[in-house]
Amino acid sequence: MAAPRASRTARPGDAQLAALFLDMLAAEQGAGANTLAAYQRDLDDLSAFLRQRKRTFRDATTDDLRDFLADLDSRGFKPASAARRLSAIRHMFRFLLTENLRKDDPAAILSGPKRGRPLPKVLSIADVDRLLLRANDAVAAAADKPGDRVRAARLACLLEVLYATGLRVSELVALPLTAAQRDARLIVVRGKGNKERLVPLNEAARRAMAVYLDARSAAAKSSGSMRQQSTRPNASGGSKWLFPSSGESGHLTRQHFARELKELAVAAGLPATKVSPHVLRHAFASHLLHNGADLRIVQTLLGHSDISTTQIYTHVVEDRLKSLVRDLHPLAEK
Repeated sequence: MAAPRASRTARPGDAQLAALFLDMLAAEQGAGANTLAAYQRDLDDLSAFLRQRKRTFRDATTDDLRDFLADLDSRGFKPASAARRLSAIRHMFRFLLTENLRKDDPAAILSGPKRGRPLPKVLSIADVDRLLLRANDAVAAAADKPGDRVRAARLACLLEVLYATGLRVSELVALPLTAAQRDARLIVVRGKGNKERLVPLNEAARRAMAVYLDARSAAAKSSGSMRQQSTRPNASGGSKWLFPSSGESGHLTRQHFARELKELAVAAGLPATKVSPHVLRHAFASHLLHNGADLRIVQTLLGHSDISTTQIYTHVVEDRLKSLVRDLHPLAEK
């Protein structure tokens, strides 16, 4: 007996359409877990708004989407957050049109909220030095307390590696243990879109890694012979991560590192609001450019696929060029 016509022509709901869209992003564009989670939240919010109007992704109009953006504004969304939601909406409806799940694209003519592009927060070299000094002092102060020394050495290592490489915090906490090889001059980093890049390690970062691994080994030995096997460099309990954790991911979380970094900032006499892993990534880029690095090289080190993303740092280059002209031009005022 043939299936009822309604069951053969049932149309997918918003949740199914969103799932199809996210599958496409992951498979064809290599979108990472964080990107997919952000898009999921944005689309869930839009779906809930449309549901109140008895509409879905399949029949939403341009006016519906404009009203949704207005609703975001009334809820106090910042322009940057609203712009990200608009980006998710545009991608979603373009996907529906391409897949013949709609005959039009109601998001095509939407205009986003006007927003300036703020300059990134940047720590001075002196500020970074204060953080590093405080972190290393904490390692020395915990010399007779193996557990405390591991935590202090881990934070110092995270800080040194972050400032030396400019990694995204998600890339940093997920470094494999092989990144800490004693003779490693370069590490392979897997970034956004599952793309790999080579990032150089300086001597300070390698030294911090060695101190951290030694502290881990000493802590394991002090806890008894049952755990001695986990002190070798393939280690902490057989973990493949440089910064292992008992959590679901198996490695330290971004949030945990951010909290420890803010506590370190306060201990170093800096405002906690001024310091975050992303601010240190900005410091890495800005300090390189200020000292003469090429913008394209910094783009490669940061893992930016588009030079326009790196160009938020052009104010640093402009300031340096002005200084060069002022100091070196023969007709400049002395």
